[in-house]
Amino acid sequence: MTYVSNIPTSHPPREKRRPQHMEIKMGIISTKLGHNYIIYNKQLLILWNMTKKISTTLRIATVLLCLHTLPLRADYYSDYIERYADMAVEQEREFGIPASITMAQGLLESAAGRSTLATQGNNHFGIKCHATWTGATMLRDDDAPDECFRVYTTPAESYTDHSKFLCGKRYRPLFQYAVTDYQNWARGLSACGYATDPQYAERLITIIERYGLYSLGKDRADAERETADFIFSHLRDTHIVRKSRGLHYVIATPGDTYSSIASELHIDPATLATLNDAKPDTQIPAWQEVYLQPKLTTAPEGIYSATIGADESMHSLSQRYGMQLATLRQLNPKAKDRPGERLRLRISDDRQK
Repeated sequence: MTYVSNIPTSHPPREKRRPQHMEIKMGIISTKLGHNYIIYNKQLLILWNMTKKISTTLRIATVLLCLHTLPLRADYYSDYIERYADMAVEQEREFGIPASITMAQGLLESAAGRSTLATQGNNHFGIKCHATWTGATMLRDDDAPDECFRVYTTPAESYTDHSKFLCGKRYRPLFQYAVTDYQNWARGLSACGYATDPQYAERLITIIERYGLYSLGKDRADAERETADFIFSHLRDTHIVRKSRGLHYVIATPGDTYSSIASELHIDPATLATLNDAKPDTQIPAWQEVYLQPKLTTAPEGIYSATIGADESMHSLSQRYGMQLATLRQLNPKAKDRPGERLRLRISDDRQK
């Protein structure tokens, strides 16, 4: 997937009217459903500024016309959604777990079905064995080396077990939220300890909003369906700026490079890459943080160590925790950059403070 830096003119605009319940302001699309989407597409913002002298209605129409001509990104995440969407909807109907959450977790935990756990063990949700599991297992490095994970016969078995897993006592508080409230479900999963990743909820929310997963299996009013369709079709080439521990960042999507994100956000590519301890043309792992300002020299409060998991590195851990890679290396001068390696994230006396 490549980033398109110029608005193409060789294709006619697709005929699609703008939902009447949607308003576009400078860099922001707001809907009556309470969603705000910040547009950091450089070309569209320039176009907006160039059309100040015409009416707001015409300005909106002009921007929408260009949005219509932007090509959609096709990637293996979209293929995964198409393949398993009905399965996620079925889980919602049977267990009351939002299809959007199930699908987002499946995408994230299995790398869209491409992880070793998914390809070799049909485990799409990274569920570990725990004491009650009596089925087949496989070992993988995760929060600790050689952790035990469940193995399933089919992906469908994994989807059903995931739903039953979330119906346990630990996750009971989540069911106070409506199936449409994906943000609280995502944050609740994180709060209940589904993953140790401090940005886990934000990653799920990003995936849901990037692919319009909140519309899965929903028989909504026409206005809401139009909103979902509009956002899914036209805002997939933008990145929402988020904030954690005082750091502004975006979450990369499949195929992103630091250069492509820098072009979209109108930032110098070399500067953005340096802020993230990388090179401008490096392809970024999907759903990894991209920081817009210098990372910190400390880990999040209460986190003292972490294990490099399968398909991870010291750099990916530094991105997850918003720590400078140089600091991480200073704390672990003898550590090997390989899966299974346990890394210190704080100096020993930090635990005593």
